[in-house]
Amino acid sequence: MRQPNLVYILADQLRYQACGHAGDPLARTPNLDHLAVESVDFAQAVSVTPLCGPYRASLLTGKYSSSTGMVINELRARPDPDAFGHQLTAAGYDTAYIGKWHLYGRDYSPEEQFCAPGPYRLGFDGYWACYNSNHRYYQAFYYRDTFDRVDVEGFEPDVQTDLAIEWLRDGRDGSRPFALFLSYGTPHDPWEWDNCPEEFNRLFRDVPFPDPPNYAEGSAEYWHPSMTRQWWMTEYRPHFQQYRQVYYAMVANLDWNVGRLLRALDEGGLRADTILVFTSDHGEMSGAHGRIAKGIFYEEACRVPLLVRWPGRIPAGLVSDACINTPDLMPTLLGLMGLPVPGSVEGADLSHLALGRRGPESDAAFLQGMGHTYQWLDGFEWRAVRRKRYTYAVMRADGSEYLFDNARDPYQMRNLAGEPEHADRLARLRAMLARRREELNDTFEPCTWYRDHWTQDGCILRGAKG
Repeated sequence: MRQPNLVYILADQLRYQACGHAGDPLARTPNLDHLAVESVDFAQAVSVTPLCGPYRASLLTGKYSSSTGMVINELRARPDPDAFGHQLTAAGYDTAYIGKWHLYGRDYSPEEQFCAPGPYRLGFDGYWACYNSNHRYYQAFYYRDTFDRVDVEGFEPDVQTDLAIEWLRDGRDGSRPFALFLSYGTPHDPWEWDNCPEEFNRLFRDVPFPDPPNYAEGSAEYWHPSMTRQWWMTEYRPHFQQYRQVYYAMVANLDWNVGRLLRALDEGGLRADTILVFTSDHGEMSGAHGRIAKGIFYEEACRVPLLVRWPGRIPAGLVSDACINTPDLMPTLLGLMGLPVPGSVEGADLSHLALGRRGPESDAAFLQGMGHTYQWLDGFEWRAVRRKRYTYAVMRADGSEYLFDNARDPYQMRNLAGEPEHADRLARLRAMLARRREELNDTFEPCTWYRDHWTQDGCILRGAKG
């Protein structure tokens, strides 16, 4: 029996709560909602470090951010001989990677957008149509195997889906199983009307988006020092409705493109033999807790959709509450595909749970906030453990602790850390977090320490385990 194919669809900044199958009545996601009915829905999935680059490094190595060394964005990841792409290529898979890479560039110059064939592609030696980072979706481009930029017309996710469908139909080696990674940039900001097709904008242009219960007037000085409370009130708050409308318009377009890809698999007779994954690298705060963007342990930032379909093997409509984390994805998929998991992988193979079987599972997901999003600034480091019901987190700067009951308080509005009746639970979770840090040699340093000890000229040289 031939090994199954793999299609991995990755959205950028799509939070779990913004999907129709997760209960959002404003979402227009019919294809994803139908996919959820056909898949296992890992409803408690989280992003180990809710940032673009750290997520991708963890996904493709099965390691935690403290081990990959990808502690913030805009770093160049280390080659890893055990990476996902190498495992797939060694097993005879025809690989394709299309879209955002975000593991090579130290800035946004042309030289940093192109990742040449070789070890920095982490084993993806087949079809390549990528750039490091871009979010101006009507200024789409990509590189193949030479430093010749390919500029394309149209909306970037539509073009990327076209490339994926063309490769499935005419470009792949039909004698081998294939692994296709399609990495979209949406619904990442900027949320401007001219950054999304009008046919999707019009679905939301007049739709009011009420503030969530945990909305607070805040500031984003953790993002940039100029983004003070005054900036929030004069430059951000007045545009909230538009930002949310365009965000949902981008999600609707994303859903449409997922539907196109699913139909192409069906038309090619590939459905039954293909494991299909849909997920996101992190979420978006959108004003919750007075925050924007990501990079924090709150649900809106760290919780992501994760649907896995394999007709006839994965029970349709299965919902799993397993504490699945980004480092678990590579070993779980390798397990489903019948491929060995390298010994260096730090995540857990949870393939038995995807198949509806009982077996070991993690007691919590361990999350790492290693520093700022894209700058070497101290004061924003945190660590957290997220169990099926409770989230515990601690900030390095002041030692402040957070404990949330996500079942009774899904918007995380009541911090239980200081309440005497939760003292025992707080102590247990504090000890659990300490054990996970010790296991990973995670010494919880300030952000600039990682710059000084793990990197040189924006290139990662080592991580916590060398």
